[in-house]
Amino acid sequence: MMTSPLLVVKNLKTYFFTNEVVVKAVDGIDFELAKGGALGIVGESGSGKSVTSLSIIGLVHSPGRVVDGKIIFEGRNLLDLSEAELQRIRGKEIAMVFQEPMTSLNPVFTIGNQISEALIIHQKMSKKEAQERAVELLNMVGIPDAQKRVNDYPHQLSGGMRQRVMIAMAVSCNPKLLIADEPTTALDVTIQRQILDLLRRISEEFGTAIMLITHNLGIIAEFVNQVAVMYLGKIVEYTDTVTLFANPSHPYTIGLLESMPRLDVSRKRLKTIPGTVPPPEEVPSGCAFHPRCEFRKEVCQQKTPSLFTVGDGHKVACWKVVDYDE
Repeated sequence: MMTSPLLVVKNLKTYFFTNEVVVKAVDGIDFELAKGGALGIVGESGSGKSVTSLSIIGLVHSPGRVVDGKIIFEGRNLLDLSEAELQRIRGKEIAMVFQEPMTSLNPVFTIGNQISEALIIHQKMSKKEAQERAVELLNMVGIPDAQKRVNDYPHQLSGGMRQRVMIAMAVSCNPKLLIADEPTTALDVTIQRQILDLLRRISEEFGTAIMLITHNLGIIAEFVNQVAVMYLGKIVEYTDTVTLFANPSHPYTIGLLESMPRLDVSRKRLKTIPGTVPPPEEVPSGCAFHPRCEFRKEVCQQKTPSLFTVGDGHKVACWKVVDYDE
């Protein structure tokens, strides 16, 4: 029997309004995440990955706002909820691990106090119970001497330890969805591995669905089962992980994969994607990727492609895949 997905995002549009221009940070994207599943959202900086996650948890601040679409979480459209209703969901049912823990943790409170806050609010624990639970959570995420560390301040911990604290805070209320925004950025590869193993263990033990936002395709390859590739606010390829690596179809996805070093392929030089991601207020006409694409045709400059189905659950926004006749 088919189960309904935990999260369904339909035609999500999040724009930022300035005096000069409207920046379409997220411009009409669709995706689903199954209960207990793992979805990766990948793309270069400026593609709209983080704004997508902030839109889901209702933390897009002025001058930005969600202007269209639906975010269905367990049958409820989060965009129809009041801020008070969102606050009851945020942290309890949907939690987030932010990109830079040093700026996400409050420097003037101990990590024990910061973990306890969610437990007191959402689980109605006493301060003593919450502090004891905070020690258990620090032990769970692999922080040594947790009984002592619970009284430390963020600056007393290493980057990897702070990220573990963020994960402990995020899973403290056993959320159904955990959004991890570049959770391994600025960490060395050994610590990256430990953090990813920790997220995998949490997902397996508690059935938590994970949305992983990253620019690292190596992480995508081993951690998630579905992938959405984003470029300038749009999803340009959406498929399962095996298909993405075996049969990438969008020129942008192909470029990302060919720019990665591989042990099984001998290359003198890595390929690069020419040019850079333009500012979001200067999105090209037609397909936004066409100025950097070696396969571009005239139609690519004139018409924006929709997501075409090219296989079972495999969708690509590219005129090349449908052999468009100009």
